[in-house]
Amino acid sequence: MTAEHDETAGERRAWAWSAHLLDGGTTPWSRWAGTGERAGRVLPGAQQLELLRRLNLATHELGVRPEQELARRVLEASAPGRGRPDLELLGAAPLSRFGPEPVDPAGLPADELVRVATNLLAEDLSAAPLPGPGPVSRLRRAPRPRPWRPRYRLVGDPWRADATRRHLVAHGRPPGGPDPTVLVLGGPLSTMLVDLWTDRAFSTGGPVPSWRTWVDTVVETGRLGRGADPVASARRWTARVGADRVRVVLDPAALPGQVGVRRVPPAPRLPADAIDLARRVGSVLGLLVTPARGRQVLRQVMLPRLLDAPAPLPGSSPGPVLGVPPEHHRWLVRRSRRMRHELLAAPYPVVGTVLGSADALLDHPRRLAGAEPGEPHDDRVLDLAVRMLLEHAEPHPGAHPGRHPGRHPHPHADHDPDRPRQEDRR
Repeated sequence: MTAEHDETAGERRAWAWSAHLLDGGTTPWSRWAGTGERAGRVLPGAQQLELLRRLNLATHELGVRPEQELARRVLEASAPGRGRPDLELLGAAPLSRFGPEPVDPAGLPADELVRVATNLLAEDLSAAPLPGPGPVSRLRRAPRPRPWRPRYRLVGDPWRADATRRHLVAHGRPPGGPDPTVLVLGGPLSTMLVDLWTDRAFSTGGPVPSWRTWVDTVVETGRLGRGADPVASARRWTARVGADRVRVVLDPAALPGQVGVRRVPPAPRLPADAIDLARRVGSVLGLLVTPARGRQVLRQVMLPRLLDAPAPLPGSSPGPVLGVPPEHHRWLVRRSRRMRHELLAAPYPVVGTVLGSADALLDHPRRLAGAEPGEPHDDRVLDLAVRMLLEHAEPHPGAHPGRHPGRHPHPHADHDPDRPRQEDRR
């Protein structure tokens, strides 16, 4: 009878804690002593309850109102991907010889909470409409392709090529046409590796390994993949269209002249944690929408939100820029030198310097050592996911306006590849 009473007391304590969190409470489970009545068929999992507590903490830090609808969605969400199933609260249920052991939610690793958060973000993105033309764009005619425009096709570095292509299409200079010149975009190998993984993170064609796992595999196998090897890309296109129609572009400043515009904005750059969050969201989004739709949503909806992401929570940092780990720097130098040697022996023209101190292809040891490369961290990814979930929360009365988690102008907002430029409308 005593054991049965203890089991009932633990369950009633858990239901009371769940109600406390739904009301915006932040008390940890280990310090909770209240009791309540059953309010549903099954208790939410420890991951969901702890994520809701973290969201409530963030609302207090940011001075916004907790959203009841968001709170209910958190408690009803699943934790997709590889990881543990929904876990029971320690002390809320009797120990069992089967299944995972109950846990104290405060001791869960951040990755377990990120899994729940990415499920919610993916649901929001799958229902989000793609952005249409702005009010200014609707007042003028859509740009028509210029008949005298250079005929081109962009390949190579996929992240740069995609951003450039979207910018040019928006300004009446789409790729294609009869006998286009194939422009193979390239640069330092370290940059191309980051761009290739970023491009895959913002796609939903299949699961993408973590940055560390992926770059370790590249180094071990020596297979760079399409997009990180301009020599291999140029070789493939030379076999298809001939060397006279293939050009390797290593200098970003020279690219506008190759496509007939005055300037081309650089591809957007994100912190390592933002790219990793997109990768995790994309793996869930791929189960909800088609690959083509998922790619559009990630790049046209989520990417602008990440570029204008709310300021970090107090006491946290925006995170480092993604880079190749230092233990692979020697491999980078050797492989980039080999790539330069192959490029110099190739028959197609190169736009950019491939010899001397201004070498656009070579990864120099000093430059790599001074770059301070970083990689994603689960705690920072969770912090960013929480801020994204609270992005549209209403400010609490009396809250400081600077702490609202709504979007703030990104310091490099003028780098948006889809934003019309006056000089390109001429």
